[in-house]
Amino acid sequence: MFSIPGTGIFNNNQKIKGTVVLMGKNVLDFNAITSAGSSVSGAVSGIFGTVSDVAGSVVDGATSIFSRSIALKLISATKTDGQGNGKVGKETYLEKHLPTLPNLGAKQDAFDIHFDYDADFGIPAAFYIKNYMQVEFFLVSVTLEDIPNHGTVTFVCNSWVYNFKNYKKDRIFFANDVYLPSATPGALVKYRNEELENLRGDGTGERKEADRIYDYDVYNDLGNPDVDNSLARPVLGGSSEYPYPRRGRTGRRKTKKDPKSEAPSSSTYVPRDEIFGHLKSSDFLTYGIKSLAQNVLPRLQSVFGLNSEFDSFDDARSFFEGGIYLPTDIISDISPLPVLKEIFRTDGEQALKFPPPHVIQVSKSAWMTDEEFAREIIAGVNPNVIKRLEVFPPQSTLDPSIYGDQTSTITKESLETNLEGLTVDEALEGNKLFILDYHDAFMPYLRKINGLKTSKAYATRTILFLKNDGTLTPLAIELSVPHPGGDTFGAVSRVVLPAKEGAEGTIWLLAKAYVVVNDSCYHQLMSHWLNTHAAMEPFIIATYRHLSVLHPIHKLLEPHYRDTMNINGLARQSLINAGGIIEQSFLPGPFSVEMSSKVYKNWVFPDQALPADLIKRGLAVEDPSAPHGVRLVIEDYPYAVDGLEIWDAIKTWVQDYVSLYYASDNEVTKDTELQTWWKEAVEKGHEDLKDKPWWPKLQTLEDLVQSCSIIIWIGSALHAAVNFGQYPYGGFILNRPTISRKFLPELESEEYQELVTNPQKAYLRTITGKYEALVDISVIEILSRHASDEVYLGQRDNPNWTSDSKAIQAFKKFGNKLAEIEAKIEQRNKEPSFRNRIGPAHMPYSLLLPTSDEGLTFRGIPNSISI
Repeated sequence: MFSIPGTGIFNNNQKIKGTVVLMGKNVLDFNAITSAGSSVSGAVSGIFGTVSDVAGSVVDGATSIFSRSIALKLISATKTDGQGNGKVGKETYLEKHLPTLPNLGAKQDAFDIHFDYDADFGIPAAFYIKNYMQVEFFLVSVTLEDIPNHGTVTFVCNSWVYNFKNYKKDRIFFANDVYLPSATPGALVKYRNEELENLRGDGTGERKEADRIYDYDVYNDLGNPDVDNSLARPVLGGSSEYPYPRRGRTGRRKTKKDPKSEAPSSSTYVPRDEIFGHLKSSDFLTYGIKSLAQNVLPRLQSVFGLNSEFDSFDDARSFFEGGIYLPTDIISDISPLPVLKEIFRTDGEQALKFPPPHVIQVSKSAWMTDEEFAREIIAGVNPNVIKRLEVFPPQSTLDPSIYGDQTSTITKESLETNLEGLTVDEALEGNKLFILDYHDAFMPYLRKINGLKTSKAYATRTILFLKNDGTLTPLAIELSVPHPGGDTFGAVSRVVLPAKEGAEGTIWLLAKAYVVVNDSCYHQLMSHWLNTHAAMEPFIIATYRHLSVLHPIHKLLEPHYRDTMNINGLARQSLINAGGIIEQSFLPGPFSVEMSSKVYKNWVFPDQALPADLIKRGLAVEDPSAPHGVRLVIEDYPYAVDGLEIWDAIKTWVQDYVSLYYASDNEVTKDTELQTWWKEAVEKGHEDLKDKPWWPKLQTLEDLVQSCSIIIWIGSALHAAVNFGQYPYGGFILNRPTISRKFLPELESEEYQELVTNPQKAYLRTITGKYEALVDISVIEILSRHASDEVYLGQRDNPNWTSDSKAIQAFKKFGNKLAEIEAKIEQRNKEPSFRNRIGPAHMPYSLLLPTSDEGLTFRGIPNSISI
């Protein structure tokens, strides 16, 4: 198409200087985990060495390899060819390696490139790139300088580029400009549309490593029936019985025994740019989970055995205080793996030792108090389940034709001795009674759960009272099991009341443990996995399929998607799969994820907004005069107080940003990409709920602002609130047991006598065993960590994420607001009158502080669900 230099389009010697920043595969190779820590220069020399160019002179190895193997072609945004498409320049190769270029990120390499330029070419706003090497590289950015009558053009790329033969069409990248579809320069329209077509694919075939295709599928890859029938799992999604959000399609072969299920594989496809990009530190954390599941836990099981028990509370603390003896061969297996070496600290000999969780750092026994038990319901790792009690006795929503009468058996008389002189009716009227209700979530599955060898559990209801000092206290716990005569006969229930001494005191402690087992399982499977990880993935897929990188809403949402599909793929492979870590260490075992499908039936997108959630649970009432439009029923509710400030900051930022591009509701409805995106996110991504009337129609600016705010909230603050406290609270298994293995003992039985003679042993025989605790603690210690290169809410990993200076200013305002909120939270945590913020365990509520350092910090809101 183009003639040699000096003829054709480029007919003079004018040049555009460019800088290309990339990272070689050796730096980022997910499997080369043990080579981490090598320097950039060491990595380059190790792969490329020092070689000779064609003239025989010695040149830098990176220059030699990359300069002959990577070529770019500029695309004009202002000058068109005969078909009305932007002109395409000639292929130009990388030139000199620039190892000392200022502001290079860790492990990044920069290269010169010079493009021939003619005024007839216009302003470049995109480029094609070809990789002629057999190995892929990670393209970070491209910068063009001194373009006549324009200045600098920046391309933020952050993408893997494979050998050109892997692509049906050349890879294309766009400048960091922003255009609504209707305002796209005519020269770029074809290229914009083609790139979206590339990302959608055709819905057929098995996905390969190099693919960048985003498509939908049901959760049909959790089971492994070809290995054993006990590993078969139902398909989640696509049915009224098991509704579920959609995941990314892989197209793997089906199992032999179940043609509806995909066969597991050693690696799960996700679009290539979702695999942790340049976040090498995050690579380590997730690789640690995979290594833990595949290599370490089977060895530890051989040491401890299933259902082994702690001997005493001191024995449970030995995980942190003295260490656990391990055979030398297991220690030697762990030591070479960087992540596991960090997690499984040893004393240099044969003791395995974890960092002490925050909940026992100050007081070893505060976790046993009623005040701490109640405080963690509103300031713990699962603070968004408690509801205000509006009707007494508590009712069930289970179908009585199937489950009989499931109304609570708790009586007014049993509560009124601890209501500070109030009657139950007066306490209800004064908004003083609350309930933590897991009855309906667990009752339909209790026959199955209690049929497992290692599980004996109850469906629980806990009534709490808001005292005059602003703290909560538990009044009664109802423990229910299905009627032995059949489900239609209702439940058999036992009500346990607070006690401090003797056997009754131990029974009360056990009753609280049964509640926490329900809470731990609901948290991990519903509040954490379903409501953040799984609910988010359909929006990610729809965004990449229908919102161009040039679209302002793509630029708004993209940071809150980073790495989520990859961690979800890893979860399906090692965490929530049949026989995986969750099934090993949580009460429902093989029914774990299936239970979350039942909860998804009642998932409501608009209610994920924090104000709506609080109102729905009766924890807030609408009040236009209140700072956030709602008034809290529990004034000292740390999650809600901090969360409302974060929510408002997010929504204000979204409002400011959206108003830069949409002046009216009409512009929202006429945005073809936007409308297609939302339609598909609802009708395909959340297909099983697509007919629900509560879905926003996305016909107004308010719809757009609210919907984007909810997506950002889910991916950032909501996930942070339910994730990064897992180890600080749950690392001490006695505080947050995940399994119950025995029922409450009957009066006069031997087990009942043990409640008096050895209450610690009675407690430990009931809750999570030693091996299962080790599984749980090992995983949540990884999940609760921040990577060294985490990008937090109010931050971007590249300051040039957009060319729009007004958007940059609005984002700076957002960052400043978050800094103000952080200072206010830290000040609240110093105020002794806010007793729910600190509690008996002396754990200031810090999960919604926006920033954090690396590691186990019990704070920080990353932009996205990356762990």
